[in-house]
Amino acid sequence: MTEIRYFTAKDGTRLAWRDEGAGLPVIALAGLTRHGGDFDFVAPHLSDVRLIRPDYRGRGASGRADWQSYTVPQEAEDVVALMNHLGLKRAAFLGTSRGGLIAMALAASVRERVIGVCLNDVGPVVDAEGLAGIEAFIGRNPSARTFEEAAEARARTAVGFSDVPEGRWLADVKNLFVRGEDGLVVNYDPALREAFLAGYVPGQAVEVWPLFEALDGLPLALIHGAGSDLLAAATVAEMRARRPDMIYARVPGRGHVPWLDEPEALAAIRAWLEACR
Repeated sequence: MTEIRYFTAKDGTRLAWRDEGAGLPVIALAGLTRHGGDFDFVAPHLSDVRLIRPDYRGRGASGRADWQSYTVPQEAEDVVALMNHLGLKRAAFLGTSRGGLIAMALAASVRERVIGVCLNDVGPVVDAEGLAGIEAFIGRNPSARTFEEAAEARARTAVGFSDVPEGRWLADVKNLFVRGEDGLVVNYDPALREAFLAGYVPGQAVEVWPLFEALDGLPLALIHGAGSDLLAAATVAEMRARRPDMIYARVPGRGHVPWLDEPEALAAIRAWLEACR
């Protein structure tokens, strides 16, 4: 297992990251409630890059902070702080869900630090259906008391997934939950729910097309779960119309989000990495 390291943000929050390999620096940004361990499945396929995986504030091994700081702008600022800590002038960004929004925000705010962006099942329109699904679970511990029970529940309820590798749901829930005194608890600050609700309007999608336009001229890829409830086909079509050069992969049997070790996802990532070099 890759060693977890730490540095301190300017507000005193202790932030964790993993750092492995050598070559093109690729910073992998996880989803809203997730952490760097989510890239364990794709990491063995990225042996020719320097893979850097931060845990956002309040998630995984990072320290908790004021929930009002659990925002895309602050998390983008934390990524820049990590780059400065590591002495990295530029990096390519592989962003899953929330991580893709952060990557777009970085392209808009510190473009000179961004080599290219690969978006994993996220775009400039975050679908209302997917947001409703997040609202239903964020900040709440599962009813399952064991990882095995949680994996069975995920297999039953995950939208858009089929032909999932044996043991994958168990590995997935071990990233999402940890053991508590009375069962499983979320592996992040439950107050993240307050941050989500502060910007959530039921039935309303989130649109950030200006952030997508900030990617103009940068090597860009999109990996799309065919059964995603967060990234609609219409949004994908508009993204492809605006960026005809965007590398695109539709991953069958996956909802939100692909694990990135699927053949279609790996082919897109490899083509994108080549464009970044």
